[in-house]
Amino acid sequence: MKEILFIVGSLRESGFNRQLAGLASATMHGKAKVTYLEFSDIPYMNQDIEFPTPPEISAIREKVLNSDGVWIFTPEYNYSYPGVLKNLLDWLSRPLKDDGSRISAMTGKKVTVSSVAGKSAGSGAREKLNELLEVIRSDVMKEPQVGVTITEEAFSTGLFMFSFEHMDAVKQQADSFLRFLEQ
Repeated sequence: MKEILFIVGSLRESGFNRQLAGLASATMHGKAKVTYLEFSDIPYMNQDIEFPTPPEISAIREKVLNSDGVWIFTPEYNYSYPGVLKNLLDWLSRPLKDDGSRISAMTGKKVTVSSVAGKSAGSGAREKLNELLEVIRSDVMKEPQVGVTITEEAFSTGLFMFSFEHMDAVKQQADSFLRFLEQ
């Protein structure tokens, strides 16, 4: 059974992207083992502390390296992805060893992206995140990628009900990602 690491790009415990990740996790039940990456306590990327690697960064890199694939769920902040997610990816993109090699935890890692956001459904965040993932040499599955528009009511209440169309789109992305992992 494939091991998929979920990264939720918002630290909010009940955030909409965490809710979407929960839907994706339920969709993958029995098809893959899903774990969530906790990264709220990592330091800001800083080359002064890069080597020796901080223990919390080593632990996160190990989780990425031991996964078959990574599924990122990102909110959209100002038509881009959140700074906490960028900080995490900056750490994950850095070399694993201080020997001049360029191999990182994300080198060749298969990744897919989804988002829940305002009217754009996270299209700006997904576009920029796909670009960043390619720069750091990840293997990105660009289609299909789910983008969900948050209703005004959901912004007010913090609760979002996914439609059958959303559920079907997530199932299609999950099935496509599992096939992508076999390539």
